[in-house]
Amino acid sequence: MAAAPVVDLRSDTVTRPTRAMREAMFAAPLGDDVFGDDPTVQALQQRISGLLGFEAALFVPSGTQSNLCAILAHCQRGDEYIVGQMQHCYRWEAGGAAVLGSVQPQPIAHAGNGTLPLEQIEAAIKPDDAHFARTRLLALENTLGGQLLPFDYVQAATRLAAGHGLARHLDGARLFNAAVAQAAGGDPYAEARRIAQCFDSVSVCFSKGLGAPVGSALCGSRGFIGRAHRIRKMAGGGMRQAGLLAAAALHALDHHVERLADDHALARRLAEGLSGIAGLDVQAPHSNIVFATPDEALRGRAAGLLPWLAERGVLATGVYQLRFVTHLDVDAAGVDRAAAAVRDYFAVH
Repeated sequence: MAAAPVVDLRSDTVTRPTRAMREAMFAAPLGDDVFGDDPTVQALQQRISGLLGFEAALFVPSGTQSNLCAILAHCQRGDEYIVGQMQHCYRWEAGGAAVLGSVQPQPIAHAGNGTLPLEQIEAAIKPDDAHFARTRLLALENTLGGQLLPFDYVQAATRLAAGHGLARHLDGARLFNAAVAQAAGGDPYAEARRIAQCFDSVSVCFSKGLGAPVGSALCGSRGFIGRAHRIRKMAGGGMRQAGLLAAAALHALDHHVERLADDHALARRLAEGLSGIAGLDVQAPHSNIVFATPDEALRGRAAGLLPWLAERGVLATGVYQLRFVTHLDVDAAGVDRAAAAVRDYFAVH
């Protein structure tokens, strides 16, 4: 009897290209993107910039590089950007802006809903004084750990930043997850544009819930993208026949946006399956990420959970806070297997 397939809930980055996506990649017309003549890359850049309401876009290998290009295109040496303590471009990108661009982060603690309190943003903006770094940029992330930032908050925070002369950047690695959740059955493309238009620049990742194997795009004005292009070159992000990858991203934009609602429904199903375990606090998911936090009494017992799950073909991450991410390679049967395996573990440990 064949073993059950692995249920990989570590991240939505683990997806494999679908057969249709592979066919689109195989058929893509190619050029040399460093020379600027790969037609599929050009098509992707025009598509994503137009979709989100910007003048131009730049295809880059990763979301980390996209955020780096954005921060360094907005800021100069000795400048700073305001950012949340748990945002990817501050905590999980190896300090790139500071190390490579001498741009100082000014981190702020998040409120419980993932927002940065407006009064703390305003208090962090430095006066024009030689003692201080120059505050130039506000960076937000949506979704943040799967949480949707309320749209009225996004509007208020970006208005505040603009009122103080700051540029505004969105790490929209999962922008389309945010748009699908916010649209609530409406047009997710229009909703993505509505969110994006609060910002001067937006980074979008294609290799998470959208299911492409590689790549992100940075959107902004032509002048901004020109500066970002130079930084991409410095960072080693120039790719040659990149149309193979751009074709996957184009296919994802055409076919994998609306289906993100399925991932969100599976995350809710998983959260329901985990509910009721004594001592395990399950956060109601906004999109495709489920967090489950053991209380102090349960924490010691939880230490062996991940290897126990892996032996049973279920992969997840975390110990003090468990993290499960749904995506296009996970189905309802897999989610139910994962929930049942967690429940079985705590029943016998």
